[in-house]
Amino acid sequence: MAKLLYIRANPKSNENSRTFIISEHFIKVYKEHHPKDEIILLDLYKEGIHFLTENDIADVFGPKTEASKHHPILKYAYQFAEADKYVFAAPMWNLSIPAILKAYIDYITVSGITFKYTEQGAVGLLRGKKAVHIMATGGEYKTPPFSDFEMANRYLRTILDFMGVENFQLISAQRLDIVGEDVEKIISNALKEAEEIAKRF
Repeated sequence: MAKLLYIRANPKSNENSRTFIISEHFIKVYKEHHPKDEIILLDLYKEGIHFLTENDIADVFGPKTEASKHHPILKYAYQFAEADKYVFAAPMWNLSIPAILKAYIDYITVSGITFKYTEQGAVGLLRGKKAVHIMATGGEYKTPPFSDFEMANRYLRTILDFMGVENFQLISAQRLDIVGEDVEKIISNALKEAEEIAKRF
């Protein structure tokens, strides 16, 4: 039995978020094909994720003990490390990820839990795990010149690779705000892609 962590980073409802329309369908299909797996929902807005304070930073970089697993910040890093699979439902906002997701990443990128320092530098501790990023965008960021501006999926892929998660996939619905585009068709195609990936994820 695998443990899947479903991380949501959007204040909108399921019906009003194009990202969530796709991610919820992904989870539905995943449940059908992996009925024994545990799915943990982590809604970052409902969790009240905030920016790290000076005291938080001291705890994140400080020594880790058994009690650290119950620390209000560090508990998220332990939860992340214990999962086998990750689904990130996060739209592109202003060419990047929502700020609350970056704040969460600061919670979980912790030396001694998700990566470690060695004589050769930093080494990820999450080898063998896999992730999928589900993202809706208003514009087109798959091809030049605007692909150079894409900092959302690129950053998420990079930071997860830093932590050792090399198996990373993207499901994206793009061009959703471009005048004249068939939005329903774009969403439909993304839903089909989500189905296929969810079956074997």
